[in-house]
Amino acid sequence: MGKSLFFLIIFFFSALSILGQEANLSAGNNSRYLEDQFYAGIAYNFLTDLPSDETIQRNLSYNIHFGFIKDIPINRKRNFGLGVGIGYDTNSYYSNIIATEINSAINYQLSVSSDSLNRSKFETHSIAFPLELRWRTSNAEDYKFWRIYAGVKAEYLFSRLSVARFNSQNENLKFTNNDISQWQYGLTLNFGYNTWNIHLYYSLAPLLKGSALLDNQAIKFRPLRVGVVFYIL
Repeated sequence: MGKSLFFLIIFFFSALSILGQEANLSAGNNSRYLEDQFYAGIAYNFLTDLPSDETIQRNLSYNIHFGFIKDIPINRKRNFGLGVGIGYDTNSYYSNIIATEINSAINYQLSVSSDSLNRSKFETHSIAFPLELRWRTSNAEDYKFWRIYAGVKAEYLFSRLSVARFNSQNENLKFTNNDISQWQYGLTLNFGYNTWNIHLYYSLAPLLKGSALLDNQAIKFRPLRVGVVFYIL
């Protein structure tokens, strides 16, 4: 993903936040106001628990996510509540692990020479189901407030790909990788003030199934995402 696309996404999310602020202002003295029901974010994927010292991340391992989350206040001040939602996530995890498929069997090996490998990644697209416990300092008139939203998120992966591109030969590998677990789940934490909010996610399960082996050892890395998230009404 190029820098121009990255800045375009940031501009788009900032525009969404401004629209959300205007919607909040138009709410006036509505005592039954709701907050932060649409979200969009971008993050960097760190791979933790890599299988060996020779396994490294390469390129920009990114996450993009957006969706709708139903705000459910549970106190009279409406500053404490629950959030239940649905959304879309796409993730790319770049490393020097090359996956190949031969006769329906998937094999994994390390590329130790950057001259031959251009890039190799696991790519996923999923439907996400976030559940949050929400606290904020908002009211019906003020759209600038602190928020802390902690919870869990489950993801159903409807697309699971391995992709490798090489420099020295006209060969590109791309196939559906069934070793990638179809269900992912983890802990989330979103916090901040007004427009800019920090987004954190830590997977509670490895990205790959236990059958995925590198040098006869299970590939057990877990994604850790760090980024920003924007909310609108």
